[in-house]
Amino acid sequence: QVRLVESGGGLAQPGGSLRLSCTAAGIIVGISDMDWYRQTPGKQREWVAGIQAAGTTTYLDSVKGRFTISKENNRNLLYLEMDALKPEDTAVYYCHYRRYPNEYWGQGTQVTVSS
Repeated sequence: QVRLVESGGGLAQPGGSLRLSCTAAGIIVGISDMDWYRQTPGKQREWVAGIQAAGTTTYLDSVKGRFTISKENNRNLLYLEMDALKPEDTAVYYCHYRRYPNEYWGQGTQVTVSS
């Protein structure tokens, strides 16, 4: 059974940093394509960053150069390092994995960027 659990969210000031973690069970993170999404109230969930099994990374244009997605294979963890945070980054952030035809999500972790 696949289970994803996010952690690391919280309150940060504009320009600050946070690191989100996603603990995975039932999959091997190191050989999986995985993503981070985010959602704000009243809006659709938005893809933020992805990392392929081979290590190729892709990013939403608005977070390029500020966010970094990575894996720690020996601990089966997915990360999202977020630097130079902006108020518009405020959202619930979700870890995502797809094993066709199913999709798996964590419960989300709240990130609030405010002075």
